[in-house]
Amino acid sequence: MRRDELEELHYITRIENLPSISERGILSHSRAAAIPHISVAMPDIQDIRAAKGVPRGRPLHEYVNLYFHARNPMLWIRLDQHEQLCVIRVSPDVLDIPGTVVTDQNAASKYVRFAMAPDGLAIVDRERTFAEDWRHPDQITYWRQKSMKCAEVLVPDRVPPELLTGVYCSGAPSRAAAQAMTNLPCTINGHLFFQEA
Repeated sequence: MRRDELEELHYITRIENLPSISERGILSHSRAAAIPHISVAMPDIQDIRAAKGVPRGRPLHEYVNLYFHARNPMLWIRLDQHEQLCVIRVSPDVLDIPGTVVTDQNAASKYVRFAMAPDGLAIVDRERTFAEDWRHPDQITYWRQKSMKCAEVLVPDRVPPELLTGVYCSGAPSRAAAQAMTNLPCTINGHLFFQEA
């Protein structure tokens, strides 16, 4: 992937978290632990992430994990909660924050590669990361594509509020809820949330 191909990054969260995020920015797992919030994280995956670190970096939980594209297995698992969720749009300028790292797939994967941003974008397979579907009849290919759909940008500690550019919601009810909680522009993008017309 090249930087000029990257329009934005995504962060999946509950709509109720928008006031805190609008004020403080997006916090790493470690920093968010001290702030009241509702997590969308899967406990079994968080157990893996808690024991993992970025090579020559810090523990994984000390980074904010942004997705290249939120229409991915993480959001699919939370499909039944789409009206309570939103996707925060983040400027690619986060790539210039010192210590930011790029992964070529889910950072919890056993086979993940890490590279320093912004040059690390070169390890990301754009076609697979932005693919509409990660399913495949071959089990190994399926696992690989599923993990690559969850490629990440890992930002140390915090993404500041000034780098948040907007919010995607699955429909009118969730957009109304989000607009009541943030001044960020809120847009309906049902496709992102697997809500096909």
